[in-house]
Amino acid sequence: MFIIHGSSRENGNTEQLTKMITEGISVSEVQLRTKNIRPINDQRHAELGFQPVDDDYEQISKEMLEHDTIIFSTPLYWYGMSGHMKNFIDRWSQSLRDKELHFAKKMKTKKMYVVIVGGDNPSLKALPLILQFKHIFEFVGASFEGYIIGKANSPGDIRLDSNTIQQANALNLKLKNEN
Repeated sequence: MFIIHGSSRENGNTEQLTKMITEGISVSEVQLRTKNIRPINDQRHAELGFQPVDDDYEQISKEMLEHDTIIFSTPLYWYGMSGHMKNFIDRWSQSLRDKELHFAKKMKTKKMYVVIVGGDNPSLKALPLILQFKHIFEFVGASFEGYIIGKANSPGDIRLDSNTIQQANALNLKLKNEN
């Protein structure tokens, strides 16, 4: 299982919730905030196509492709995914055209989950982001297995969201049974 953390804050509510979901499960994870991922330079229609970029994106995407189950963990920032997460996903356009990577073929075998935490009525206001992830996963042929939306404002508040903790525990059992 591979976790892609999009939070800009270390051990924030979104990461805490994701840790509850994956407790007792062997995971590999990346904190996008600690990586250099340049925004996409769209070269899809350029004569030479996409050119190599000197950053951490390729290493992370290759590691992601080695796992069957992937969790995208992001706070709800201005009713969307974090900028770190958006830069990472935008670069998939480049990966889809990399003939050596076989990105599209490999993504069709992946099970995807999404974890979001927000403070302003997230159970409603995060739904457009869930729909965005659904469309992203459909585009690459991956299976969208589920999501959890938690509510928290201040550091540690996620532990007060009993409904979300119940959902996290249920997903944890499901993931343990799949491994």
